[in-house]
Amino acid sequence: MTTITQVRVKARRQPRAKVRRVKRLTVLAVALVCGYFLFAVFGPLFTADPLARTGDPLAGPSAAHWFGTDHLGRDLLSRVASGARVSILVAVLSVGIGLVFALPLGICAGYFAGRWPDELIMRVFEAIQTVPLFVFAMVVLGITGVTSFHLGPIEVSAAGKIVLLIAIAATPYFARVARAATLAEVQEDYISALRLIGVSRRRIILGELLVNVLPPVIVQSCLWMSVAVFAEGALGFLGVGVQPPTPTLGGVIADATRYMMAGAWWYCVMPGLVLLVATVGFGLLGDAANDLLDRGER
Repeated sequence: MTTITQVRVKARRQPRAKVRRVKRLTVLAVALVCGYFLFAVFGPLFTADPLARTGDPLAGPSAAHWFGTDHLGRDLLSRVASGARVSILVAVLSVGIGLVFALPLGICAGYFAGRWPDELIMRVFEAIQTVPLFVFAMVVLGITGVTSFHLGPIEVSAAGKIVLLIAIAATPYFARVARAATLAEVQEDYISALRLIGVSRRRIILGELLVNVLPPVIVQSCLWMSVAVFAEGALGFLGVGVQPPTPTLGGVIADATRYMMAGAWWYCVMPGLVLLVATVGFGLLGDAANDLLDRGER
């Protein structure tokens, strides 16, 4: 029979176990993300020219070439570092643009829930969500091509198109999270009190709702960083992402697949590991942030 003392001990142990899990998860996520950031930002500064032939073709990892060389004798470390920089730039810009548009629209939809602004905004986002990201990207890139194009007086580069496509795909998800958080906040007593004393709608939205809606949206943005890095790599692998001579992680992996049977395992494994670290790191960071947010609410 379980005694009252045992129940109390279990009740004390469970929160501590969860705290330890959250701490381990947070440390691992921060280590992976920071390591990827440092590699992407500073790696290209201290490595060889990614376009220069500095060694023998398909040479394995060595002191001269830590990641080995590719089929043209170019240093694989420098090419992977440059590709990681492209991936992180695409991910940060796409998530940032998505947040800029999604936050005000999601808060507006939640604040006017059930009225025409809410219906209009959410119906548009539902239409965008019906098309998967890769299908949407392939259709747009098939129409506009994989090179830069002019949108009126503005020239949109190949990387810019990838950023905009991922941002458009991410915006509905950010907006839905912002709307749900806003719906929960407008039910609170302090919002009713602010309305009663005559506080303007603008001050309520910018001064109160925006601050309280940000935490869950930040969690979603961490998860979408993982999606954006993977999407950029996948589009590069399919040949519709950022075009050569700019090296990308997906492009390097695509080149490496032709030499896997020749025994050049490092050619595919090294960029694949870097892409895996980024994807898993941002995913774990979002999971850790979600756990910390739940713990803070309790």
